[in-house]
Amino acid sequence: MDEKFYIVATPIGNLKDITYRAVEVLKSVDFIACEDTRVTKVLAEKYGITAKLIDCHKFNEKEQSEKIINLIENGNKIALVSDAGTPLISDPGSVLLQELYKRGINVTSIPGACAVSTFLSMVPRDTEEYVFIGFIPRTFNLQKEILAKHKNTNCVFYESPNRLIQTLENIKEILGEDTKIAVGRELTKVFEEVKTDTVSQITEYYKSHPLKGEIVAMVFSREAENCRDEDILEKICILKEAGYSPKDAAKIISALYKENKNKVYKLAIKSKE
Repeated sequence: MDEKFYIVATPIGNLKDITYRAVEVLKSVDFIACEDTRVTKVLAEKYGITAKLIDCHKFNEKEQSEKIINLIENGNKIALVSDAGTPLISDPGSVLLQELYKRGINVTSIPGACAVSTFLSMVPRDTEEYVFIGFIPRTFNLQKEILAKHKNTNCVFYESPNRLIQTLENIKEILGEDTKIAVGRELTKVFEEVKTDTVSQITEYYKSHPLKGEIVAMVFSREAENCRDEDILEKICILKEAGYSPKDAAKIISALYKENKNKVYKLAIKSKE
């Protein structure tokens, strides 16, 4: 069966981050099902894409699925895009996809940008293992439950800039102020930023810096963090044996390994006890 439905990844910020194949496919289809037609229209105009746009978001996906399937069965080729990144990665499309498979309609995916992989490629980790939970729950109790469940795995999530500070405060209360975390925002854009530090330090940083754009974050595995602490303690002992004070050892290790200086100093004092 010829492919009649395409899942197409689009840029997460910089419009140049679209593949030749994605543009080619979007130019070849008759309709594009999109999360927000206004957002997709900008991309379509930039690349001369003339397919008709159909809105298909989380509030109307079930109703639109039948319409889209009818269009396909009448010989039309259709693509699905989200506002940014890869559809179905914390974006609408799952309901539609289930219906397509039920009808035996062939589906193919055109790979491209994804905020999760873009973010993780800039975050140094001791293990490749991670869990992606989509948008983190809003309430403290649900956050506590999910963070406890994944405490020994790097936990990646999306968050709104309006809620980030509160979520960081919650993580600090649930897991402790020295919990290691990474936060990325405005990925692929002019003001792209990825910060890796303790949740306490990152919370203070964002309290005094403007928060705009989509947020991707990761709470580091407690298991991996403990292994990292053991490695740091070993290096502290080597430096102390060479005559360095705990303060100087902390400066050296934080500079070489990009670890939080206060955290390293606390470990250096602890090793003295």
